[in-house]
Amino acid sequence: MMNIKSTMAGIVFHIDVKLGEEIKEGQTVVILESMKMEIPIESTVNGVVSEILVQEGDFVNENDSLVVIS
Repeated sequence: MMNIKSTMAGIVFHIDVKLGEEIKEGQTVVILESMKMEIPIESTVNGVVSEILVQEGDFVNENDSLVVIS
């Protein structure tokens, strides 16, 4: 299992994956909004989305877990 973590503090603007979805390394999983900029957070591994730990509108800090890939 691998946690995809936030690279910066911001608000979860959009979740681009669904539970059970197969994803590839480099695929955008979440888009954060910070200082009116949209920052894509990409998967660092291939796998299947086993958990989504945030909801759109949530505030996250740097290094918070967003999505779990198995």
